Amino acid sequence: MEKIRVCFIGCGAFAKGFVPLMQAHPFVEKVYVCDIIPERAREYSKLFNVEIIPTFEEAIRRKDINTVAIFTQRHLHGPLVKEALKAGKHVYSAVPMGVSVDECLEIVELVKKTGLVYMMGETCIYYPCSMYCKKEFEKGTFGKFVYAEAQYHHDISHFPQHFRDEKEFAGVPPFFYPTHSTAMVLNAVGSYATRVVAFGYEEQPGNGIYEKGINLWDNVYSNGYSLMKLANGGTARINECRRIGYKAPSSYISSFYGEKAGYQFNNAQHLLTKLTKEGVDLEDVSAQVNPYEMEMHRSEPDFKHKVANHTWQGTDFSPVQDERRSTLPESYQTARNGHMASHQLLIDDFCTAVYFGKMPTVNAWQAARFTMPGLLAHESMLRDGEPINVPDCGDAPESI
Repeated sequence: MEKIRVCFIGCGAFAKGFVPLMQAHPFVEKVYVCDIIPERAREYSKLFNVEIIPTFEEAIRRKDINTVAIFTQRHLHGPLVKEALKAGKHVYSAVPMGVSVDECLEIVELVKKTGLVYMMGETCIYYPCSMYCKKEFEKGTFGKFVYAEAQYHHDISHFPQHFRDEKEFAGVPPFFYPTHSTAMVLNAVGSYATRVVAFGYEEQPGNGIYEKGINLWDNVYSNGYSLMKLANGGTARINECRRIGYKAPSSYISSFYGEKAGYQFNNAQHLLTKLTKEGVDLEDVSAQVNPYEMEMHRSEPDFKHKVANHTWQGTDFSPVQDERRSTLPESYQTARNGHMASHQLLIDDFCTAVYFGKMPTVNAWQAARFTMPGLLAHESMLRDGEPINVPDCGDAPESI
């Protein structure tokens, strides 16, 4: 068992939440940082007391570094991941896996060939709504899965200013970033998409972001809406919306149905209905799914306003996360967290997988299943709703 010596590739705003988690993990020996903008790397070096590696090429060439963590712009993930795997490095990658089906398939093949650990850091498999649906589905509460709805509703006005200022990147097709929606349902039901159809909302010219000649993809769609046929016989409606009058929670399952029961969510209310001969039994399960801190403030007059603006939806754990939370290292008790308390769980997953040579939760096979349906949903949009088959790489092997 070899300890992790990791270099972060990309020193933007998002990676700041993950460098301290790597540093705090008992299986990590050394953390380095790298960015093509030297000032960013120097800022990280000073903030986290870490050494700088000047280039990505040097990071994957150095023998004392056995792992890289990719936190660059989204469309660069795939190419960098492939080069790192070819160089013999374990890889943690922010989402998405890639921006083409071929990139995803190539990464799976490289992981097969090299036997290295690859993990995509999909936060939403650890969102309380998804964990709750997964737990109840596996218990048999829902019976056979029928239908679910999940979405990433994140208006572009609430993205960081630096992201919006980079016009060539800000207009990325919404379904090129699909996993915050797909993963919640697919992970909960343990299935994958086999066919997808989608339509989009086309922006008017002059909007400055979603228009031809402005972004790298000549993308004019700010919103995408899809239906996905799953291998288990069920159907999922998946939305990726960037121009929508809504803020929080940006990622959520709004409904999840089986033949025997259904889950429904709106803002801070989570309901479970169980089919009976007379109708349904209704149970409010909000206290199980919402963060502890959120429920403590429920009686306050500004509760709804705060919930709708992301208060309590970053660092605070919820009861449904307790079992997984209990396995975290002691050093994480005072460590940073984020995105519905998922960050600690993700980094612990990855570090444990690398250290013990295990298959991580969001391995390459899972990452492809979460990513490719979205990429093909965008293709369906471009073809005015033409149904498209989704390729599949099969189940991940039990061990790397």
